[in-house]
Amino acid sequence: MPIFVRRVYDPAQPSDGRRILVDRVWPRGLSKDKAALDAWMRDVAPSTALRQWFDHRPERWDIFRQRYRAELALLPAVLEPLRDLAAKEHVTLLFGARDTVHNQAVALKDILENP
Repeated sequence: MPIFVRRVYDPAQPSDGRRILVDRVWPRGLSKDKAALDAWMRDVAPSTALRQWFDHRPERWDIFRQRYRAELALLPAVLEPLRDLAAKEHVTLLFGARDTVHNQAVALKDILENP
């Protein structure tokens, strides 16, 4: 099944399938109703230390992705429910960052599609 990536601030679309927030912290200024989530899987998000180190700096993107993959490799039980869900139905990974290219949801999509 396809995995999509969208900003959590964008309106929900019928094609989104299951909407899963993959941020460790709740997006600023967004109510839970407006987010239209099916789940918030904060444990699949990068660690606070990695997130703070990355700081959405594009020049750190490649290293961030490697470190994020390594973190998730140490926590297979955390990633397994998301893998199972994505194998059965459409999933949209939601993120709060402004950068739509360099964020954990984009990296996570790659990890899920290319184990």
